[in-house]
Amino acid sequence: MTDADILAEFHAAEALLEGHFILSSGLRSSRYLQCARVLMDPRRAARLAEALAARLPDDVRAGVTGVVSPAMGGVIAGHEMARALGVEAMFLERPEGTFELRRGFRLERGRKVLMMEDVVTTGLSSREAIAAIAHAGGETLAAAALVDRSGGAADLGVPFHPLIRLDVPSYAPDALPPELAAIPAVKPGSRAALAR
Repeated sequence: MTDADILAEFHAAEALLEGHFILSSGLRSSRYLQCARVLMDPRRAARLAEALAARLPDDVRAGVTGVVSPAMGGVIAGHEMARALGVEAMFLERPEGTFELRRGFRLERGRKVLMMEDVVTTGLSSREAIAAIAHAGGETLAAAALVDRSGGAADLGVPFHPLIRLDVPSYAPDALPPELAAIPAVKPGSRAALAR
């Protein structure tokens, strides 16, 4: 699957939005990837996960025995990646603000896993998820995501394998270009709201 094929999947799902968006990191952007839309079609989600699984290095594919993803955004991506790799899928939640395994999920000490995200922007939640995996006893061999929109700057502390890299500038709220400042900001993620 080429980058053009991958972007065609996002466009077909109406998942690549244009406007003024507040990212989960608090940064602002003129483009937003609504991965929930691209993942809502199970066949499309499977195609994307299979394409990413095929790009993982052989030692990662052979070494992982599970996929762990952060809720909410990473749950479907992680499940599909686990299916593509033929391993178990688990997810982390933040009931008290810190990621943890719940719902009976557990990692045996030293269990090697892949941490899977939908989109990585700053890498903060990915690093927090990797720390939670270590705290639970697991070892993150590598991280993966459908989209790296960090401009290649995200350092997750483990090898990182995105399906596609999108260079979309993001801005601090007090450093917006005039054309973006002129548009009302929207937070289109799981807690959508109009912002100022």
